[in-house]
Amino acid sequence: MISGHATSEETKIYSEKFLTENYNLFQNLYLSNVGIGTYLGEPDSQTDKIVTDAVKKSILSGVNVIDTAINYRAQKSERSIGKALSELINENLIKREEIFICTKNGYVTNDGDIQEDFMQYVMREFGQSGIVKEGDISSGYHCMTIPYLEDQLERSLKNLDLECIDLLYLHNAVEGHPEMSKTDFLDNLKNIFKFYETKRKEGKIRFYGMATWECFRATSDNPMFLSLENVVKIAQEVGGNNHGFRFIQLPFNLHFDQAMLLKNQTVNEKQKSILDSSVELGIGVFTSVPLMQGKLLEWAKSKTIFENTSPSVGLLQFIRSTPGVLSPLIGQKSSQHVEENLEIMKIKSMGKSEYDEFVKKLVS
Repeated sequence: MISGHATSEETKIYSEKFLTENYNLFQNLYLSNVGIGTYLGEPDSQTDKIVTDAVKKSILSGVNVIDTAINYRAQKSERSIGKALSELINENLIKREEIFICTKNGYVTNDGDIQEDFMQYVMREFGQSGIVKEGDISSGYHCMTIPYLEDQLERSLKNLDLECIDLLYLHNAVEGHPEMSKTDFLDNLKNIFKFYETKRKEGKIRFYGMATWECFRATSDNPMFLSLENVVKIAQEVGGNNHGFRFIQLPFNLHFDQAMLLKNQTVNEKQKSILDSSVELGIGVFTSVPLMQGKLLEWAKSKTIFENTSPSVGLLQFIRSTPGVLSPLIGQKSSQHVEENLEIMKIKSMGKSEYDEFVKKLVS
């Protein structure tokens, strides 16, 4: 297995090979302000190669934030990333310590390399072994018990061929358990954070976080709503000031704009957006679906504000320049899309005055 984890010294050296302005210093790590996501695609060998090649090309173009989840492509996205890392390291093109690897667990998944009915796999792997008991899996096929999360972490480490994962998210936990009361959810979350802190001490993860869809963008009267300040307090109770809860992930684009515009969070008795709240609480934000899986591209083509750039680069430029955003995570597989999207790494992100002018034109 590949030893090590992302470090301050090596991520800095990595950033200096490219435009250093395109890296954010957070938790003493230099992280590219665009990351690659690996969600979509069939769980087949052809897609394995495409994803592996896309990850390699992204890393060699200046992207050192790699995002995945154990359920993406039924574990095969993690394996494709592990293959890409191994090949680049063996060819002495990168060091493990230059790359920030993020994955997620919580959803119940099968294994794309095992030809077996989904429920048969789940019963054999998790039910018969006692990892999952009756009532553990929600109606949304989510499980947040410690035995299940521990099993999934060990599988992710094996899939990625890593001794240590830089960032492990609890994946859509609020959204995956709509029937759970908020009190029960927060009690479970505290136990999970204790588990994550134990895994940090064991050197299997460096940081942990929550990858979400709705809970941090919902209004405070919505049953899905979650207070980031309360989550941080739980992490502090469990891990002290050096706790590992340092990142969240949520959707943000020109359609899903709540992260920037909706003041749904309360921090120190003041109403703030989730992006502003994250900055104040010391939480890094990675954002998903920057192009709405391509749906925003046609819209962008009709806007004069994007006329001097490709739609994908223009949309990514807006998101990565938004205060509070560490990196948008762009899903890309085909060679053409990788090349087009990675043009973003050849230009600097917008400064405040340029960004403000861009937003002014956008809403006019």
